[in-house]
Amino acid sequence: MLHLEPEAKIFACSQSVYLAEKIAKEYGIPLGKITMSKYSDGEFQPSYEESIRGLRVFIVCSTFPTADNLMEMLLMIDAAKRASARHITAVIPYFGWARQDRKDKPRVPIGAKLVANLLDAAGATRVMTMDLHADQIQGFFEKPVDHLFASTIFLPYVKSLGLDNLTIASPDMGGSKRAYAYSKFLESDVVICYKQRKEANIIDTMELIGEVKGRNVILVDDMIDTGGTLAKAADLMIEKGALSVRAICTHAILSGDAYEKIENSKLLELIVTDSIPLKKESNKIRVLSCAPLFAEVMHMVHHNNSISGKFIM
Repeated sequence: MLHLEPEAKIFACSQSVYLAEKIAKEYGIPLGKITMSKYSDGEFQPSYEESIRGLRVFIVCSTFPTADNLMEMLLMIDAAKRASARHITAVIPYFGWARQDRKDKPRVPIGAKLVANLLDAAGATRVMTMDLHADQIQGFFEKPVDHLFASTIFLPYVKSLGLDNLTIASPDMGGSKRAYAYSKFLESDVVICYKQRKEANIIDTMELIGEVKGRNVILVDDMIDTGGTLAKAADLMIEKGALSVRAICTHAILSGDAYEKIENSKLLELIVTDSIPLKKESNKIRVLSCAPLFAEVMHMVHHNNSISGKFIM
């Protein structure tokens, strides 16, 4: 009897269909069919409209707010488990609640660990994500985690700019490791922004550690939320004599008046991925798709090939 390798199928949560369609196209298979039943009180129930028995199922869902995205993914994982899928991979381009990775004051939750537990309890056998807010979040999972780096997408673009006197910058002390990794690959200098906050999303003071005069600066971060940090950092660097300031941010959360802050700042360009859909267009924002990266790694995982070659840094 001929034993063929089990087929793989790709499905998507409602808010991530835009990305899953691109991933499926890059992978070379059609996006799987899902129907969503909704009740008048807001409850919803996903249903697979094709057999997934014995197959590897990839469920694509960025878990940005609202919490419906996360709940929808959990329900889809549970449904796949009960439909006898052989492998269930939660593909989470943007892993929400990742900023809650520790107790930074008394009587607060560790949200990232809770989400990891929920995915495990629902029945995910593998997790695939990109640029976690903190690398150690991988340790919250008892299942394999493929932690991809958007540097695979960004670095070729940065090199294509052909910038002289390049300097990589971190907008805060916590991102210094990422900045040094980029600078090592690009053989450039590094500067660090030191900031103090009065409260979440509100910066009190910011100082610059390093020299930017006469340099083309690229700020590197894992996410941009309100845009306050990057706008303030860009303005400060131009004041200090930088020739230009660009920013690379994997996840474009862009909440509140972030778009206005970016437009009014000295940032020449903001480069992001499509892990989260943009709420509106901006001449300053360039989107590089992460779909080819995820499709290629998903194909490697399905065929049990090594993915280490996809990690530039």
